[in-house]
Amino acid sequence: MTDDVKKILIANRGEIALRLAGAVAELGMQAVAVYSRDDAEALHVRRAERSVALDGSGARAYLDIDAIIAAARQAGAFAIHPGYGFLSESAAFARAVAEAGLVFIGPSPEALEELGDKTRARRLAQRVGAPVNPGLDSASDLAGLRAFMAGLSGAPIVLKALAGGGGRGMRIVRDPARLEEALAEASAEAEAAFGNAAIYAERFLEEARHIEVQVLGDGTDAVHLWDRDCTLQRRYQKLVEIAPAPALDPELRQRLLDSAVLMARTVGYRGLGTFEYLVARDGSLAFIEANPRLQVEHTVTEEVTGIDLVLAQIRVALGASLADLGLTQDRIPAPRGHALQLRVNMERMTADGGALPTGGRIAVYEAPGGPGIRVDGAGYAGLTPSPAFDSLLAKLIVHCPGTLDDAIARARRALAGFRIEGVETNIPYLMALLDLPELATGTTHTRLTEARAAELFAAASAMPAPATAGAGGATPGDPLAVLAYGKSQATADRRPPPEAQGEGVTTAPMQGTILSVAAEPGAPLPGGGAVIVMEAMKMQHTIRSEHAGRLRAVFVSPGDTVFPGDALFALDRDADLDGIAQEAAIDPDLVRPDLAALFDRRDLTRDDARPAAIAKRHAKGKRSARRTSPISAPARRWPNTANW
Repeated sequence: MTDDVKKILIANRGEIALRLAGAVAELGMQAVAVYSRDDAEALHVRRAERSVALDGSGARAYLDIDAIIAAARQAGAFAIHPGYGFLSESAAFARAVAEAGLVFIGPSPEALEELGDKTRARRLAQRVGAPVNPGLDSASDLAGLRAFMAGLSGAPIVLKALAGGGGRGMRIVRDPARLEEALAEASAEAEAAFGNAAIYAERFLEEARHIEVQVLGDGTDAVHLWDRDCTLQRRYQKLVEIAPAPALDPELRQRLLDSAVLMARTVGYRGLGTFEYLVARDGSLAFIEANPRLQVEHTVTEEVTGIDLVLAQIRVALGASLADLGLTQDRIPAPRGHALQLRVNMERMTADGGALPTGGRIAVYEAPGGPGIRVDGAGYAGLTPSPAFDSLLAKLIVHCPGTLDDAIARARRALAGFRIEGVETNIPYLMALLDLPELATGTTHTRLTEARAAELFAAASAMPAPATAGAGGATPGDPLAVLAYGKSQATADRRPPPEAQGEGVTTAPMQGTILSVAAEPGAPLPGGGAVIVMEAMKMQHTIRSEHAGRLRAVFVSPGDTVFPGDALFALDRDADLDGIAQEAAIDPDLVRPDLAALFDRRDLTRDDARPAAIAKRHAKGKRSARRTSPISAPARRWPNTANW
């Protein structure tokens, strides 16, 4: 490929990076990949004609605005596509891209500020007359959240990240005593995923459906591309998506579509976006948030409309109007048939409805195919996925021109066509979900998987197990047998210290990274007391004491990577300690190590942490992403940036 071919840098990873690269190639351009140190073997890097390494590991590398822009300049790219997650909803990133003379493939910074901030989006919905769920209209601290919860007369609330989505930074709180801990967990998770720890809250609606509207705008006009049902979720993360939403009252559907388009037009929206709603059992409607970016589940809308949403998104960003693309509202086709998307994750389901991320080296990766079957995945045989990222391995998308029942049957056959060995996946659980009678009738709700946890676990456990290579099932002399272990050979050869064996030892339930140790050896603990906080696939998990006792030893430190079965801590049981309050042993002024690291990372994004870069920008008469007032002349003297 010659140097004069236009290049677009993809500031993302995994399956969406591959999807975007295909669309860029369709336009006759070259996609440039980026990758963190622990993502060098990822499929999106292997397939890229050009790739640029980022400094650092995990999500933080993909959240480094300066590094992403530097990579685009290094590769000679004229535009940047953020995909979903990471920096896709960052107004600061969109501004920095524009200031660097590059094209941001997404909404304007102003639209991102209006919609990416969930509380501002609520206020927009109120201005245009869209119904909203009772909630806070700005980010809140613990005192504000307590006051809000007290005003709901006992109704539960849901904490949400002010920026981003995908379930990151969400916690449902039913007991006010749990509020402080839930806020700390949600804030840390939001900061790690989006670089913004701010949290707000809404009343939690029981047994509601989650419906979203896909929109496309060109900055002047906006259209809808119908709706999707994203109700089947587990721990606030979607598992199954359906287009169009089944069994939706026509009048209610039109209200959803009209209000979404009105909000998009009001902010002069450019690009793809979704407006999300909850539909209660009584048919009442509540707008909850907008996602001003490409969605993971855009695929089902593509299947029922026949419109390539990513191509349309890129063309709009490059200056095309909806009329140029033939996508005015009167030319958007009605949905044809039904489409489902199922998220194949590397995880082990638990009897209580939870999920534990799994890891290891993929020995075999074979995806199904055939008419109406599409797989957007990033796995391959020999890959060891990094535990620092989401557990999503592949998206199975099926389309059927017939009934939803026909599409569900096709999806089940396609799931059975996967052959993935070496890592455990949720495929049996997805099959159990497809057997839920509520799925085809549109009577699911967002807490259904929790309400049916035991039933779904039993059904998934009874599914025929696929053949696996590894310790228990490998044939003698099989050269791939070692690939199925959840640990590397070096890790498997480790011998735990003698004190990490025997009674009272708690082991890691999943692969992940230790974030903090909440209690020190010798500390008295109640039953259920917090000991370890670990991160697995960008979600935080608190490991607690099973019984009351005194902590004998801790075998891990912050930053350690652990695998299922690794010893974490040892506890000497002591019935006399039943009922003690763990808080009595905690210094209220102590900042936990994980929160201290969070605050340090947040401070690095502020202007006063980069004085040389800010001074250089000011000397040229330019402003930083956080500077709102214009600069009149390069010679102007500047105040302390910490006050901006």
